[in-house]
Amino acid sequence: MIPVPLLVCVLAGWCVVYLTDTLLRVSRCSHPEHERRTEAPPTQDCCQWTPEHAMLARLAAPSRIVSVNPFLLCVCRFSSGLVFGVGAMLGSVVLLVRTLQQTYAQMTTDNPRMGTQQALQVVVPGVNLPTSQLVYFFTALLLSGVVHELGHAVAALREQVRVNGFGVFLFVLYPGAFVDLFTTHLNLVSPAQQLRIFCAGVWHNFVLCVAALAFLFLMPVFLFPLYSTGGGALVTEVVQVGAAAGLQAVCSQQPGETVAGTHNKLTINSLQIAFKRLDGTMDCCSNSSLTDLCFSFSGADSSREYACIPVRKMVTGTRVCRSDSDCASRSGAASVCVTPSLENQTRFIRVTHPPNTHMLFVGYLPHLQHAVSLTNFIPRFSFLLFDVPVFLETFCKYVVSLSGALAVVNSVPCFALDGQWMLNALLEATLVTVVTDRQKRELLGFFVLLAGSALLAANVALGLWMVTAR
Repeated sequence: MIPVPLLVCVLAGWCVVYLTDTLLRVSRCSHPEHERRTEAPPTQDCCQWTPEHAMLARLAAPSRIVSVNPFLLCVCRFSSGLVFGVGAMLGSVVLLVRTLQQTYAQMTTDNPRMGTQQALQVVVPGVNLPTSQLVYFFTALLLSGVVHELGHAVAALREQVRVNGFGVFLFVLYPGAFVDLFTTHLNLVSPAQQLRIFCAGVWHNFVLCVAALAFLFLMPVFLFPLYSTGGGALVTEVVQVGAAAGLQAVCSQQPGETVAGTHNKLTINSLQIAFKRLDGTMDCCSNSSLTDLCFSFSGADSSREYACIPVRKMVTGTRVCRSDSDCASRSGAASVCVTPSLENQTRFIRVTHPPNTHMLFVGYLPHLQHAVSLTNFIPRFSFLLFDVPVFLETFCKYVVSLSGALAVVNSVPCFALDGQWMLNALLEATLVTVVTDRQKRELLGFFVLLAGSALLAANVALGLWMVTAR
């Protein structure tokens, strides 16, 4: 469910915005001379507040249109962007259909991993987005939006279409950007030129996504003079209320220590009666022991047998095995290879960092991932911060995710998105000789937009329901 404090803060904040907007409107109406003082400046900074969104724009008068370096225009391959945009429009529909199928399958199953297999997911801050990641999320979202709109602006200037203004806005909690093009100029250029302009936004999002991905892979090279890699993982943070909080005292694990993972199989000679869990797996420790764990092994008649074993005592000094033959001892004592009998999606993990005691974890793996922050980058000098590589890595991941998502969503043939204008320009550029009647082309585009809008709305509605209701 959506956190009540977050909802209250959002509503209270926008109540303040609404009251401020009302006071400013009343003040402007009571001072008519304000209109004469601020009328038609050459260049103006506009700050506009509405109950729906707050907007800050930099507007330029027609005589102050900026010029763009021709080299920059040559580098921006807008013809490639046109091809990419058309392909992305088709690919986005396929991806939304696939996501809708996955969401429906997730609604009809209790498998917790199916939600992580979706390429597109609805993100609600404070629900399925940790509050500690909000700065990364909003910054990456704003950067992706600004790059998207800059792509439209540069493409418009390349096609000799005037740019009236550019700015950023805040819609409820989500930041974004916009560009204001001169509609008359835009209608005068050819459909192919319009398509280049409309596709430039998603094309630049794709370029930003690739650039962030390349930086992410080349980070070890860029940070090599200051940070080393390949020496193990570095613990940078342990969340005190997370899955690893109760285990921190056991393993004496502190930020800044290197750790390494290992497998574990045990030897045993005692048996217990097992019973079946609701998910079909077997348990023999009654789920009440904090120190014992149920293990399974092959019996004499090849049937599965179970035993409840003190985990830490048995893990110490045991060897890794894959079959009973790996457990044969020199003394000739009979021993078997055992594996943990756990619930579905639950894992038994041993984290070692000598000379300290091993950290043992039993549970859902993503819980441990969110509770312990690790990095592969180890500072070469004591004055360097652990968090710098983590910040760069996390920010790049958010840029890749959000910029790619903006490229996909804006490519959908849906009302009020770039896909609407991309589809209209594509139909005008390709179907003029096939469907000569303009009204028929517009009717065809309307039905395609209606279907695309319904598909996107269904994904958003079901995604929100899955996030907030389950």
